[in-house]
Amino acid sequence: MDKADLLKELRRDRAVDARPRRRAWRLALGALVLLALGVGGWLVAARATVPTVRTALARASGGEGGAPSVLDASGYVTARRQATVSAKITGKIVEVSIEEGMRVPEGAVLARLDDTEARAQLSLAEAQLTAARSQQAEIEAMLAQAERDFVRQDELFRRQLVAEQALDAARAQRDMLRARLGSTREQIKVAQESVDVARVQLDNTVVRAPFAGIVVAKSAQPGEMISPISAGGGFTRTGIGTIVDMDSLEIQVDVNESFINRVTPGQPVHAMLNAYPDWKIPGEVIAIIPTADRAKATVKVRIAIKSKDQRIVPDMGVRVSFLDKEPARAAARPAGIIVPAEAVRAEGKTAGVVFVVAGDRAQRRTVTLGPDVSGAPAGGRVVLDGVRAGERVVLSPPEGLGDGDAVKLSDKP
Repeated sequence: MDKADLLKELRRDRAVDARPRRRAWRLALGALVLLALGVGGWLVAARATVPTVRTALARASGGEGGAPSVLDASGYVTARRQATVSAKITGKIVEVSIEEGMRVPEGAVLARLDDTEARAQLSLAEAQLTAARSQQAEIEAMLAQAERDFVRQDELFRRQLVAEQALDAARAQRDMLRARLGSTREQIKVAQESVDVARVQLDNTVVRAPFAGIVVAKSAQPGEMISPISAGGGFTRTGIGTIVDMDSLEIQVDVNESFINRVTPGQPVHAMLNAYPDWKIPGEVIAIIPTADRAKATVKVRIAIKSKDQRIVPDMGVRVSFLDKEPARAAARPAGIIVPAEAVRAEGKTAGVVFVVAGDRAQRRTVTLGPDVSGAPAGGRVVLDGVRAGERVVLSPPEGLGDGDAVKLSDKP
């Protein structure tokens, strides 16, 4: 074998050795691709299985003077004194002097109606009154003359200087004028009443505030027709605006009839507005309305607001905690935080686990449970430490939920 054949053999062996190497590189690259796809799929699956949880607000159990809550209920702020103001007559609005949010005193002018016809009626009534009074003055002068004539005729008749017929004529003239004077005086009274009525009609063209309050709605504009009753279809307004007496605000809540025995008149309460959940408003039960709602199985309770504030407005949502009035029972109950019972995983009699939502993560907290007494409302549990008031706890946490796991909040509370 010559040198050329040897070189050919060497070249053929290198090509044969390169094939397994290329196959190994291909297998390694394929394994890396499959690994990347697996990791990406696992991440997508993990993200898709982020649990959706419901949450509730942890609340302080202490009440007024350290008294805990014996019952919680929700309701709304209502106004006992609220009026939609309208005109007494039908007419066209020429001026509206109110805007939403304006504070108006009692008797303030809210709007004016077209008073052209009312002023004309008043002018006519006043003219008739003036005419009747002028006629009265004329009749009084004529009556004075008739009285003197009758006296003279009577004197002459006694002296037998005139006939009895002349005396009768003087007497008749005097009596007639007396009657006319009485009739004229009655006409003056009628004319005066007409003037008073016309003035009332003119005053009815001015719409005034029935009491001091704040305007919460403006319902009419200049140029529109207004009527105290619904007339003219949708083109006639029945109100100028709505005024609320802010000093008459109170809270009305619906209490489940199963727990109404925990509520008594005069009982202290703490109210928390949904808009300001950390603000405790002191209050007191005014009355328990003696009727139940058959459909909802609730009883309505009226609550007075002891602290007046401009942030409290009608129809705001509010949650009320009814406080215990008995100091002995209140002292026996520990101060702490109240969380729903379904948020606590009990691990013994005095220990448990609660998951608190921070951002989009769940934090596992070990908590100390308070004594199982009636210090918490129905469905609640007293926690002595581990949770702060205002934090959101997970309700019925999933079994696989751990510390730091991502969670998604449910739209429902």
